[in-house]
Parts: sequence; C-alpha cells; structure tokens
Amino acid sequence: METGSANGEERQAPGGVPVLDADDIRRALTRIAHEIVERNAGAQDLALVGVRTGGAPLAERLAALLQQIEGVEIPVGKLDIGLYRDDYAVHPAGRPALAPSAIPFDVTGKKIVLVDDVLFTGRTVRAAIDALMDLGRPAGIQLAVLLDRGHRELPIRADFVGKNLPTARQEHVQVLLRETDGEDRVFIRKPEAAP
Repeated sequence: METGSANGEERQAPGGVPVLDADDIRRALTRIAHEIVERNAGAQDLALVGVRTGGAPLAERLAALLQQIEGVEIPVGKLDIGLYRDDYAVHPAGRPALAPSAIPFDVTGKKIVLVDDVLFTGRTVRAAIDALMDLGRPAGIQLAVLLDRGHRELPIRADFVGKNLPTARQEHVQVLLRETDGEDRVFIRKPEAAP
C-alpha cells in the first residue's frame, strides 16, 4: 500500500482509498498460482478461463506463473458473459457491449479455473458457469478471484482468493490492471453524498 506523503499520511487516490498496489497484486497472484498447483496436484488437464474484462488479463498472468512453477504451458481462454447476464430486465439501458469469447481448447474433461477480478454478488460467476457449460462438460470448475468483497446473492464461493476485502454494499471497488489501465492498483470508492 502506498503511503507517499512526507508526513506519513496515506495518500488518497483520485476517486478512492488505495487497497492494493502492484506488488500486492503480484504477491496475491503468485500465491493463488501455488494454491492452484497444490489443489490440483500439478497442472494435468488444467485450463484457465478469464471472465472479460478484468479476469482475462489475470488469467494470462496466472498461466505464466503456472508455467514457471510446473514447466508446462496452460491453455487460457477469455469468456464474454454478456448474453448470460440476468440483469438486463432490471437495467436494459446498461447492457454492455458484447465481445467475442476466445476459448481455443475443448473444455470437456478439463479442470477449468475460472478467473475474475472481483467476486461480489455471485451473479457474474453464475453467468460464466452457464456460458462454460454451453461449450462442453468440464471435469470441474474452480473459481479464482483477486478480491472477494462479500455481499453474495447466490451460493457461490471462490476456491482461490487473493484478498478478502470487506466493503459496504454501496461502495465501489475499482481494479486497475496494467494490460488495460497502464498500472496495477485497487481502490475502494465511497458513494458520493446526495446534494
């Protein structure tokens, strides 16, 4: 965590309170990679699938770490869950642009580690599992997340967590990744007060 002021006060990021810096994220992903190897007794039949957008670069990083640890290349895919979301009726104007999924391997029989940046209500993970099951029948699906902030609405739990981050429901967790934002940092933004 960055404390870059001369008097030792925590430096406030524009728009939020810093939670993780680049080194924290690197350490969390390294630990998750080791936990994946331990839980799966190696990397046999393992594949990673990152949920677009935040999970995709994290899956690529985990694959590189797993290759360093196990000496084998782990297949990586990117999954768009836009068509599987259950909140279109509630927020029809907020429909995200769809991006193509890119899963260059057959998921059938694979031990899939689904990767995302933040686990919140569980609805994104539910949509991702539905999307994966439409592609084949994996031997199993495990979930790896950089952050678990609680407030689950569905009975979903991560198998691998970088950091448990207690938050208020109305707070916003902002994850910046170097692949998409030019830097690795995580912030919590408080809700703006009503006028």
